[in-house]
Amino acid sequence: MRRRPRQDLLAGLTVAIVALPLALGFGISSGMGAASGLATAVVAGSMAALFGGSPVQVSGTSGAMTVVLIPIMNAHGPAGVLTVGVLAGVLLLALALARVGRYMALIPAPVVAGFTVGIACVIGLQQVPHALGVEARVSDKVAVVAWHAITDFLARPHWWAMSVTLGVAAALLVGASLRPRLPFSLLAVVATTVVAETAALPLARIGDLPAGLPSPSLGFLDPAMVPALFAPAIAVAALAALESLLSATVADSMTRGRRHDPDRELFGQGLANLVTPLFGGMPGTGAIVRTAVNVRSGAGSRLASLSHAGILAAIVYAAAGLVSRIPLAALAGVLLATSIRMVEADAVRAMFRSTRGDALVLVLTAVATLILDTVLAIILGLVVAGALAVRVMARNARLEPEPLRHDLQPHHTEDEHALLAEHIVTYRLAGPLFFAAANRFLVQLSEVSDVSVVVLRMSRVTTIDASGAKALGNAIERLEGRGIMVYVSGIPERHHQPLEALGVLARLDEAGQVFATTTEAIAAARDRLRDTGVVPWPAG
Repeated sequence: MRRRPRQDLLAGLTVAIVALPLALGFGISSGMGAASGLATAVVAGSMAALFGGSPVQVSGTSGAMTVVLIPIMNAHGPAGVLTVGVLAGVLLLALALARVGRYMALIPAPVVAGFTVGIACVIGLQQVPHALGVEARVSDKVAVVAWHAITDFLARPHWWAMSVTLGVAAALLVGASLRPRLPFSLLAVVATTVVAETAALPLARIGDLPAGLPSPSLGFLDPAMVPALFAPAIAVAALAALESLLSATVADSMTRGRRHDPDRELFGQGLANLVTPLFGGMPGTGAIVRTAVNVRSGAGSRLASLSHAGILAAIVYAAAGLVSRIPLAALAGVLLATSIRMVEADAVRAMFRSTRGDALVLVLTAVATLILDTVLAIILGLVVAGALAVRVMARNARLEPEPLRHDLQPHHTEDEHALLAEHIVTYRLAGPLFFAAANRFLVQLSEVSDVSVVVLRMSRVTTIDASGAKALGNAIERLEGRGIMVYVSGIPERHHQPLEALGVLARLDEAGQVFATTTEAIAAARDRLRDTGVVPWPAG
């Protein structure tokens, strides 16, 4: 923190200017209110800055978390949201102690892209009631809320709120493209508030805010509610872990030579979510937009994110009256522009150009995020992406016939080599031999005919599971049942365990039909054929 304090303090001021309207907007969108959004930005922002795993991460309210909290708010009220925050904090601390942070990096890019697109759509739809200046209906589905808002507006149209929302959103989008370093969100909100107050425009305002943070309290905690809130707490913890680590990864990519500690990041987010509800704050996460602004503003240490939280705290204590006069339509414009900027069009187009599987995963995740649930959407995306990956791996499993080469029997004449080739066939097994490829492999190998010996070359098999080992054993039994002898060569040491566990190698080992090299296997097969009189001994 002592290296470049002035630069860090300037970065913290810039982030605070960007974070203020977002904290207010997301707090209102969640149903917890603007004061709760500010409390989250101050408390969670400072706690995660001190104890998190990324020195430039900025934490607070987020659009994705708002989407998850709305149904909890509708079902259990503010006390339920605060209780979920505490439970999620405990779960995040447990994840950190279990050191599972590193595994979050395994989430496929199409799932992340689809999730981001879905969340952007949800945030945009959430703003429709405030943008149209109508009362929002209570529903878990944002599309339903948006539809009712449109019908209510058409019944009694009034244009001030819509004009303000579209004007603020346009100012942010145009301004960000022309001068990305200027805080257009705050400038637009301040200008709109001044005009609305001067002209006495008929716009709904944020309303009264407490002049400071409340004293810490656990009065909201009802032990009887905990069992019903445990499942939502798992969803909140999963989302907080995913979004925070994703944001920290983005920060790494923007700062050369710096890597975050994923387990420490989970610990910091867990502590932040454990403490924030005591002050009336909603669950928070690492925020990608604010973190990116922090890095672009030259932040180099935790002082930047700490000062951002401190500046917001000063605003809460010194300017609550002014903040209360901000029109809700202006905040709707800020969040609408934010939702549009969340979608990286180039990344989405790249996914669609990549493979049909990537495009399918992206679309499914986005649609599921919009109509189902954020955590369920991620699970669905992971399942589909995993199934497609297994399908690709199964296609890489190959069973290819190979000619009997002269260099394996250098002393044979052409006639003898041709005679051996009539009775011995070699097959190269390559790629993964596992459950997804086992049935196809079994059918293909079992169809071998018109030979006396099959030599299976297994040096290029990358993996074998129980299904693959069982399929191999069944194929060998079918070949032997038709009088075809099977020899195996080149089994990697790491594959012995599944083959031995299912008894595939035991009988072949006893019969002397397992060899380290193909040359040895063919030599043994040649000797067996000569012993049985199938292939005569060479003259002389």
